[in-house]
Amino acid sequence: MDVKISAHFQELLLRYTQETEPEKRKRVEDIIWREYGAEHTVFVLDMSGFSLLTRKYGIVHYMSMVRRMQLTVEPIVNKYRGTFVKFEADNCFAVFPDTYSAIQAAVSLQLAFDESNLVTDDEFDIHISCGIDYGKILMIGSEDCFGDAINRACKMGEDLASAGEIFVGADAMSRLAPNSGIISHPITVSISGVAFPAFSIEYKESRK
Repeated sequence: MDVKISAHFQELLLRYTQETEPEKRKRVEDIIWREYGAEHTVFVLDMSGFSLLTRKYGIVHYMSMVRRMQLTVEPIVNKYRGTFVKFEADNCFAVFPDTYSAIQAAVSLQLAFDESNLVTDDEFDIHISCGIDYGKILMIGSEDCFGDAINRACKMGEDLASAGEIFVGADAMSRLAPNSGIISHPITVSISGVAFPAFSIEYKESRK
């Protein structure tokens, strides 16, 4: 991460928490959003089966699979005009200019891993789940990001979607053109006890 960008962001956060007057605190918050705020479609990928595979085969085995996942993800994210943000353990974070591109990348990744799994032993098969949503977030340079849309995408991609599934939040789906050709069905997901609408993407027909 750019050290200057990171240091300035941390300084503003400290100013915000130390400010005792609400109006001045609000001004610091406005500065943070003005300098780091951006609207993006957020994409979060999670590898499935960490605990089981690690217990069965060991951490080196699983980390080798994480590395293979990373090498597959980056070119596909780039192909669909995504901006790679970071890998964190067995997760990938990226942002896209629109919902359609993010879904296309997610589908391509699911299919790519399905294909690679045909030629690997079962213990080396990679299965992923994806969460996508849209909103105003804080982008710290090009290497980290924070915001409600990211929290929702993380929750869907890491905790709620199963291997092979792609969940998209309603805010992201609302920005998808009606004639996009994306097939989905509505679902309801919950974060910290709060339910919100989302959609599960159907993509198996993409094999044809």
